[in-house]
Amino acid sequence: VQLQAFGGGLVQPGWSLRLSCAASGSIFNIWDMAWYRQAPGKQRELVAAITKDGNRRYSDPVKGRFTISRDNAKNTAYLQMNSLKPEDTAVYYCNAVIQGSALRRADDYWGQGTQVTVSS
Repeated sequence: VQLQAFGGGLVQPGWSLRLSCAASGSIFNIWDMAWYRQAPGKQRELVAAITKDGNRRYSDPVKGRFTISRDNAKNTAYLQMNSLKPEDTAVYYCNAVIQGSALRRADDYWGQGTQVTVSS
């Protein structure tokens, strides 16, 4: 199983970006999917998470600006980031709890990270 994150880049404050996280390989079921971020010198922190049924939660700094969604048919999660601020600058990582087959327990998987830089 692999997770690949896409969509990072350099944008100005107030702009938007959309990140994608695609899971591939032997997949029986994907439970929670989430986005984390890690800024230089800081610990990795949860940004947003979504359950298989679509229940969402967000960290306080991004509430009202970011939206997490998923397409279960495509094994893909998205993070729509609006009104970006310089403090959103970080490497963004996707995370998913994936069950590879009906007989296996679910495991935790991480994508490779994508850089988001917000600067004027």
